[in-house]
Amino acid sequence: MDPFECLSSRTAYRNDWMTLREDQIRRPDGSPGIYGVVDKPDYALVIARERDRFMLVEQYRYPLGLRRWEFPQGAAPGGATVAPLDLAARELREETGLRADSMVELGLLDVAAGMSSQRGRVFLATGITEGDHEREPEEQDMRCAWFARADVEAMIRRGDITDAQSVAAWTLLLLSGHDG
Repeated sequence: MDPFECLSSRTAYRNDWMTLREDQIRRPDGSPGIYGVVDKPDYALVIARERDRFMLVEQYRYPLGLRRWEFPQGAAPGGATVAPLDLAARELREETGLRADSMVELGLLDVAAGMSSQRGRVFLATGITEGDHEREPEEQDMRCAWFARADVEAMIRRGDITDAQSVAAWTLLLLSGHDG
């Protein structure tokens, strides 16, 4: 049973990528409260591995005002529901041009469970074939490159990779036994 009861919900803001809603709630002790929730579609993140190298993408992240390295990831456009495996293959192809013979699901991540409903599935892609990317307009400045395992880990340690989903995905890879 859910310990919090939603009494009402209203959409405060909506665009093609997210909805911000405000829920009036009753806490377990009966007191009233408010929850602000960011609803975003579920995403897929892909760790593409070819021998001992891994594909990363770098792009400008507008909210941070910075370029960041991360693993390819994204959601279906327009909030469409797409099977996680199909979404992973699409994101990999779209952002990097890579296709994979094998995709193994490594786990599930909650983006920011205290404020967002978004969840993501992490996949390991192997058996890589290179091709042309199919980037969306927001990804015009994106670039991609292969990095050795030691370089990925050094980038995480020194703060070149700070994307929480990418760092968590790397942990799932290491714990999975599929890391090399």
